[in-house]
Amino acid sequence: MGTTSARRWILHLDLDQFIAAVELLRHPELRGRPVVVGGSGDPTQPRTVAATATYEAREHGVHSGMPLRTALRRCPEAVFLPSDPPAYEAASARVMAVLRDFPVLVEVWGWDEAFLGATTDDPEALAAALQHAVRARTRLDCSIGIGDNKHQAKLASGFAKPAGIHRLTGDNWAETMNHRPTDALWGIGARTAKKLAALGLRTVAQLAAADPAELARHFGRTNGPWYRYLALGKGEAEVVTTPWIARGHSRETTFTYDLTDPAEVPRHITDLAERVTRDAADAGREIIRVSVKIRTTPFLTRTRQAKLPAPTTDPATVTRAALDLLGRHDLTRPIRLLGVAVEYTMPDP
Repeated sequence: MGTTSARRWILHLDLDQFIAAVELLRHPELRGRPVVVGGSGDPTQPRTVAATATYEAREHGVHSGMPLRTALRRCPEAVFLPSDPPAYEAASARVMAVLRDFPVLVEVWGWDEAFLGATTDDPEALAAALQHAVRARTRLDCSIGIGDNKHQAKLASGFAKPAGIHRLTGDNWAETMNHRPTDALWGIGARTAKKLAALGLRTVAQLAAADPAELARHFGRTNGPWYRYLALGKGEAEVVTTPWIARGHSRETTFTYDLTDPAEVPRHITDLAERVTRDAADAGREIIRVSVKIRTTPFLTRTRQAKLPAPTTDPATVTRAALDLLGRHDLTRPIRLLGVAVEYTMPDP
């Protein structure tokens, strides 16, 4: 697209197949081969899922969130590697440092993506410079979407993959989006799209033309009109650079084989409670609420929570609360997952 007068733009930078790309930097001999990353890297181990897959593996139908056993069946020739979160965090930090060297506002949205706010007369040139700098300094590729708001920029980066640049604004929104299904919008999933289709709203154009009052009647006063807002290409345009502060933390254990002895459960809950309390203390945060999650066969999940009398980082207090909550659960079914989560006090603004 041609150069325009200087104005405010939102860019969305998405690192391509990020986790797999980090692994390929460490294992260059695997480049061009189907690679799946997840769990311990053993695809025969039950209840472990893929964190990511290279494009070569995706051609066989492998995708993130898929059980590794399924991935192995779909792509027997794939190489399976264990997940290494510290390595991905370090690589992400290097990328974000590159972005902050540019005259842009940076809002980090996880390991592999960020929104950027910029005033420029040529957003494509800025995007190309960002791509070049990220590639030169981290050896990672990224796709960049350009929009008037975050919603447009996020969708545009998807159209840009892999390693491309795409602009999606009010000028080309209808041409690009109107014919697409409603779940092409950022914020509408398959379940909501199915409910919209039941009302005769199958495309973005149909949703954009829908009656807001009718949408509110079926989806609520907030969600209903918001779906139409998305279909019109609207979205938030503020880039927030304030560091994200966690509201809480959790620890979970998924058992390789179902836990069938109720007497073993308190030991696992105690261990999880102590670990999550230690995490809070290490982060300098105090705990105000505790919850215990249990997933039983066949995949039934229940959570119980309670507020503590006072903020604390005392392991005994948190453990006692977790064990009390455990007593409110039905432990007669085989257990496949246990979790303890805590909510933190929030620092003063």
